Amino acid sequence: MLSVWLASGAAAQDTTARRAMRIEDYARWRSIVSVSISDDGTWMTYAYRTHRSDDTLFVRNLQTGHEYVIPRGSEPAFSDDSRWVACTVRLTFDAAEKLRRDKKPVPDSAAVLRLATGDRVGWGDVASFAFAHGSGFLAIKKDAADRDATHTGSDLILRHLLEGYDESIGNVGEFAFNDPGTHLAFTIDAAGRSGNAVHVYDLATSTRRVLDNDTLLYARLTWDEHGSALAVLKGAKLDSLAERANALVAFTDVTRRPRRFDFDPAERDGFPAGFVVSERGTVSWSEDVARVFFGIKEQEAEFEEDDDRPVANVDLFHWDDDRLQTVQERQANRDRDFTYRAALNLPSGRFVQLTDSTMRAIDLTRDGAWGIGRDDRAYVSDWEEDRADYYRVNTATGERVLMFEAQKRTLGLSPDSKHFLYWKDGHVWDYAIARGASVNLTTSAPVSFVDEQYDYPGTKPPYGVAGWTKDGKAVVLNHRYDLWLQPLNGSPATVLTGGVGDAERIRFDYVRLDPEERFVDLSRPVVLSAYGDLTKRIGYYVLERGRLEPRIFGDMAASRLQKARNADRVLFTIETFRDFPNYHASDLRMAERTQVTDANPWQSEYTWGTNILIEYTNKDGVPLQGVLSVPDGYQPGQRLPMLVDFYEKNSQNLYRYPRAVFRDTPMFGKYVSNGYLVLLPDVHFNTGTTHDDMLDCVEAATRKVIELGYADPERIGLHGHSFSGGGASYIATRSTMFAAIVAGAAPIDLAAEFNILFHSSGMNNHSYDIYGQGRYGTNPFDDFELYRSQSPITWVATMDTPLLYLHGTVDGSVEYLQGMEFYNALRFLKKPIIFASYPGEDHHLAKLENQKDFMTRMEQFYDHYLKGAPAPDWMVNGVPFLKKRQAARALMEGREPEP
Repeated sequence: MLSVWLASGAAAQDTTARRAMRIEDYARWRSIVSVSISDDGTWMTYAYRTHRSDDTLFVRNLQTGHEYVIPRGSEPAFSDDSRWVACTVRLTFDAAEKLRRDKKPVPDSAAVLRLATGDRVGWGDVASFAFAHGSGFLAIKKDAADRDATHTGSDLILRHLLEGYDESIGNVGEFAFNDPGTHLAFTIDAAGRSGNAVHVYDLATSTRRVLDNDTLLYARLTWDEHGSALAVLKGAKLDSLAERANALVAFTDVTRRPRRFDFDPAERDGFPAGFVVSERGTVSWSEDVARVFFGIKEQEAEFEEDDDRPVANVDLFHWDDDRLQTVQERQANRDRDFTYRAALNLPSGRFVQLTDSTMRAIDLTRDGAWGIGRDDRAYVSDWEEDRADYYRVNTATGERVLMFEAQKRTLGLSPDSKHFLYWKDGHVWDYAIARGASVNLTTSAPVSFVDEQYDYPGTKPPYGVAGWTKDGKAVVLNHRYDLWLQPLNGSPATVLTGGVGDAERIRFDYVRLDPEERFVDLSRPVVLSAYGDLTKRIGYYVLERGRLEPRIFGDMAASRLQKARNADRVLFTIETFRDFPNYHASDLRMAERTQVTDANPWQSEYTWGTNILIEYTNKDGVPLQGVLSVPDGYQPGQRLPMLVDFYEKNSQNLYRYPRAVFRDTPMFGKYVSNGYLVLLPDVHFNTGTTHDDMLDCVEAATRKVIELGYADPERIGLHGHSFSGGGASYIATRSTMFAAIVAGAAPIDLAAEFNILFHSSGMNNHSYDIYGQGRYGTNPFDDFELYRSQSPITWVATMDTPLLYLHGTVDGSVEYLQGMEFYNALRFLKKPIIFASYPGEDHHLAKLENQKDFMTRMEQFYDHYLKGAPAPDWMVNGVPFLKKRQAARALMEGREPEP
């Protein structure tokens, strides 16, 4: 009854003064970017972005509505006193495109705006900028004047914001304000290196101090989190060696009486032979500034090419390689920059190597006292679930203690550096780091934290960790609906959200409003996101003193919540199928809100539609839902043409606004505007029957819409791309329900595809097919029949549905030859397929002209088979190769090609 009522409501929409949307109208549609709010909640920034055009940044006073406009502004940042906003200012789109075509650098500018007056100052050729905390200063790093120079230093402009003048510092390599905003550190990288140094600038007194000077290169300038200690690397590269050899220089009490610590590997015992301190690794401090962490790397001789003695170019694939050669190629930059972690204990001067070839990865606790090391060498596989042995590492000594072996899933370190959570035997376990002891936290919990909705083969994960309590005594765990407070002493968990989630089937999750927040403070109001599993409502609740109250939770999707750091002021979007997700401002009560953006007011010029929720079951009786979009003006009893699009789950999008962008997939709002129904069904997956599951659920949802009286059963089309492209291709060969199908970038011959590469990552499909999205749970060598039965290629002889198939020739996700194999098989059997092959395109079409081309062909294809429109010439006669450019231009101009 709900579905019928909502659809009848759509009929009341007046469509007399509006027109249907066309593909060219997508260019009008704007998205909202660069959204931020000042710490005092008075100001916000936002920009409207349209395709291939220039952004305009707006700075709006949320109290008065007054706005400043910065043409081509982006990447805004407020000062923490909320008196200034700075931003990048781009070149015009056309000017930037011309420079890119000419293979020239594209320079940016920067601007800072005084919010009280609107006074603005700008600088050209800017590489980066940053405010000091306290907001008296803005640092602007300029691009290098000579991009071919051997040194990297360039001008640093220090803007004295209150006094209104610039101070220029030349040849700056790196710069960083300390966290309190009292000092600026910078390195000098000058031509000839004679003036290279590390300086600290006292912002209160405008005085500089040289901490170190040398003819070496400085890198990785790093403050500690308190802003009192500073570390940097300095070194030089020898001509015959690949890596720069660095020394570490650290200073404590920098802002008062600096104390210096030097670590030069060449002068210390215990440093591994043949290694260097490497600038490729990050530098960081322990919380107590007693240790500095850095990267070390093996030194190598630099390979020299010799034109007189060319060497072979060969990739040797060995059956026992840990990683495929193609994976190594894609990850070459990562491997080239990889470093082992090490620590220097400043009081003792002791060097400690933390990782090596037997344990390459480590996560350090926040205080820096411990590390959790990971060794996966015994378990490396193309397809098996990830496993590793884990070690507790004492960063003061390097001592390793085995924590557990062959562990599959971990849940991370606590922010107080005392706990490490992991998942074992369907329970959350805690490893108390200092004691070296594990406890099963959830063994006495009244609920199971296993994610029963996880529909992939392999180990089921937990629902997740929402956060850690401020008192350090408990962890907040996600359940399917409610949040649970699990004490770290192992006593039974208690439900934080009072069972409301389970009772009303609302999924709650913690919202971290402050990105620097470390703990969940349950003594204060806690904001939770809320998703209605049955209703599809999306919004927010607040948990305060054990009471759970809805703040915004209705027939809409409220999301993208941002809060001012120091004020009760928030921004969030509200959207429905009809309402674009514009931003609203309110306090955390959210009872009274003001819309502050209006991205696409011209939507009122177009016919639109309404979403309704349908319910159906698959052949096994599993209850499912789907979204049906109904055009304005629909009258009960009308049978309309319908487009079905699917992937995995779709019903969560009931209140989401339909995109209007140039791509290679249907824009649902445009099809609804043109009188189509659009159905987005959910698919329930079982292991090993992925394409059969798609066929079952898509047909079941389609039958339900026919039973409800909306769809004309003779005029239903289907669309799928990539994962669902394989399903759409399979359905094309197994179903007679659809009058026309469009599929793209699809896995067609699953047994062959199993051993083919993802060109984008270099991986084969083993993991994807067995444990990943493929969900087959086995391999074609153990169960060839399963792979054969689920392959669209197996059933081509039974396909009679007209099919438009899309594939880019350099698809990095699905091998292009899969599509060509499908085409040739159907061609051999004289089946109705048209293959749109786009040279040089990847998994999705990237070039605007190709996006428009395929969107137009897809529209014409559906309109012919589902609306009875005349078939265009390319559908009837194809396009000769020598005429393809002329035919594409004719299509773009809306005419038939000349004979």
